[in-house]
Amino acid sequence: MKILTLLGSSRREGNTEYLVHQIMDGVQHTELFLGDYKLDPIIDERHSEKGFSPSADDYEWVLEQLLAHDIIIFATPVYWFGMSAQMKIFFDRWSQYLRDERFNMKDSLREKQAYVVTAGGSNPHITALPLIQQFGHIFDFVGMTYTDYVIANAVKPGEIKSDLLALEKAKQWNAHFKTLT
Repeated sequence: MKILTLLGSSRREGNTEYLVHQIMDGVQHTELFLGDYKLDPIIDERHSEKGFSPSADDYEWVLEQLLAHDIIIFATPVYWFGMSAQMKIFFDRWSQYLRDERFNMKDSLREKQAYVVTAGGSNPHITALPLIQQFGHIFDFVGMTYTDYVIANAVKPGEIKSDLLALEKAKQWNAHFKTLT
């Protein structure tokens, strides 16, 4: 099983990334920090005669990485009660590539397992639930298996180290992923 972590934070070494690193400690995987890549926002051309125009960015390479893996861990802090802009752009572009005949995207996504990692404040075990549901709707739409999620209560860098429940779940995931690789 090949595992990919997609880090959607707007800052390095944040709480979400820390939690992902705990989950993946000693597990062979590929890690992509979405902020390292040029991902253009979508220009919705679904209903135009010519369809989507190509974009000179890194999106196709990132998408190819996703499609080459079996398990995808989507990691985003909770930003204004939703996913980060980097992660949202990544998903928005699925509208373009689900229609691109060069990629058999929907069939390929049906074979993937999805996990979600998020961290935030303002009572995130309640306020992040719409984000968790949003991921669920996305995965249902494309037929991905939504395996599990973890919500951490952390805002300032390093606060994640105090969320013992999230860290315990990270250990459980870590043990599970070690059996798969």
